[in-house]
Amino acid sequence: MLKEVTATRYVTPLREGGSLPGIVEADDLGTYVMKFTGAGQGRKTLVAEVVAGRLAQRLGLRVPELVRIQLDPVIGLSEPDEEVQALLKASGGLNLGMDFLPGSLGFDPLAFEVSAEEAGRVVWFDALVGNVDRSWRNPNLLVWHGKLWLIDHGATMIWHHNLPTAQAAADKPYDASDHVLAPFAPEVAAAASELAPLVTESLLTECVGDVPDEWLVEEPGAAAPDELRGTYVQVLAARARTVHERITLGERRRTVTPQPPGWLTQWPHRKRGVKQ
Repeated sequence: MLKEVTATRYVTPLREGGSLPGIVEADDLGTYVMKFTGAGQGRKTLVAEVVAGRLAQRLGLRVPELVRIQLDPVIGLSEPDEEVQALLKASGGLNLGMDFLPGSLGFDPLAFEVSAEEAGRVVWFDALVGNVDRSWRNPNLLVWHGKLWLIDHGATMIWHHNLPTAQAAADKPYDASDHVLAPFAPEVAAAASELAPLVTESLLTECVGDVPDEWLVEEPGAAAPDELRGTYVQVLAARARTVHERITLGERRRTVTPQPPGWLTQWPHRKRGVKQ
């Protein structure tokens, strides 16, 4: 189960995305990027963050630590922004946090070299979870202590927004022509050989087990949280076996510098160029 902490201070909103995440401090003295249950994108975004993030971690990919964050809406009373106040009031209770990585930089394919092996592992994983948000326009990758870190998995497994399409999603192709790591000659077949055997029903059951019951709302044909968890397990287990055969890689050159996530430019010490 994910570690649980309590938010003690709301630091600043991050305005690069529609969900309006924020930086918070917690009672374990940690600093987290917090995503809220009351955001317009809904709780399924948080479900995707947990399932994809935990699975990536178990497969050896670097993802910031995920935590459950309890939020008392009173924490937002001193927030001057009415939009942020409304979000905090709507998000009382359990929310999701990701460890804040101080001093990290947004991934730039012109400045940071990625091995074909690592690129293959990331592309294969994104194909597995159907990530539509790792393009050169918005890579959702950080470089921290010289290593590549994966962030923001809310746009994965989009089939769970329409559960009747879930089983068909197991065989859906994955177009990686715009993937930010496509120019690094990803070794997808090697990644599949290494990672696919690890994606067992047991591992998937463990990962989806970290999703709180209250985020798994009723769905047609799967009224109970455990039934919904079973759907994630079935689709991902089936997809893992052959998804590498349906990945399309383009030949995009590294000529466009992607924009870093907004939470890299809004944190004060980054603006001053302080390394930590």
